[in-house]
Amino acid sequence: MHGNRYCGKVGMSEASNTPMMQSGHSESAGFHIQRVNVTPQVSLEVEIGGPEDAPAIIFLHGGGQTRYAWKAAGAQVAEAGYRVLLYDARGHGGSDWSPDGDYSFDALANDLLCLIASQRRPVALVGASMGGMTSFLVAGREPQKVAALILVDIVPSVNPDGATRVRRFMTAHGNGFDSLEEAADAVAAYNPGRPRPENPSGLMRYLRPRNDGRLYWHWDPRLLSPSTRAEPPSFASEARAVSAAITAPTLLVRGMKSDMIDDAGVSELKDLVPQTEVFEVEGAGHMVAGDRNDAFSDAIVEFLHRHFPMNERAAG
Repeated sequence: MHGNRYCGKVGMSEASNTPMMQSGHSESAGFHIQRVNVTPQVSLEVEIGGPEDAPAIIFLHGGGQTRYAWKAAGAQVAEAGYRVLLYDARGHGGSDWSPDGDYSFDALANDLLCLIASQRRPVALVGASMGGMTSFLVAGREPQKVAALILVDIVPSVNPDGATRVRRFMTAHGNGFDSLEEAADAVAAYNPGRPRPENPSGLMRYLRPRNDGRLYWHWDPRLLSPSTRAEPPSFASEARAVSAAITAPTLLVRGMKSDMIDDAGVSELKDLVPQTEVFEVEGAGHMVAGDRNDAFSDAIVEFLHRHFPMNERAAG
């Protein structure tokens, strides 16, 4: 692994350098929220559920999202008998913003390795977009720690048009929004295939009011800085460099309405990681779990049962 890794104890941190989401128990029975210190200045907000002695599945959301993107899927995987960890990446949601604006893949990978270190055995990783890129790199750099790898609508070489569209959305509203309705309009314009909710109050999970009275996206704007961001095209070369070391059974869940990956990208992934299986979700865009959660959750549970079965809890 690159650099020296600091991992503090799991528990409630005493301070946070960014506004936090409300902590406590989740609406899903059995889930609770803890903080994990990954550097002396950065702690992550982590939601944990499922049997303590079960094999652990760590979910990593995409750039601009939060762990809430996995709420339904995480609950279903926990109900299937697995230990589930959902967390907000640094700079997102209830986790701390990096004091020096470091959102590189090395930083994100080190954060993930701190969470893996809190488990007694190798884990399965479920990563979407940015989270999938992070998972891929860790699976290649430290393959002995990853028992199964699930990539959600991400491959080493993404479609540049899709990546550009995501980046434009994330940079388009740097001055915030006058109202929740205005933010809902922006989301609906980005994802016209998903019905606009009649009550957009759920969007407040992703917005933060500031002193000027306007609403701003929850993420650190420095995520999009060219010098610190974790996104293509740098990921492609790093992914190719570690791909041969990936030994974990691998599943690509592809949203068939997504413009982020194309057939060429899927073919390259299968060449780089020959054990890759592909599950196509019709009617789903880049945010597969949000568009078709039932199909997504069923697919990953079936994959986990085959490649990361419950008898793993007796190992180690």
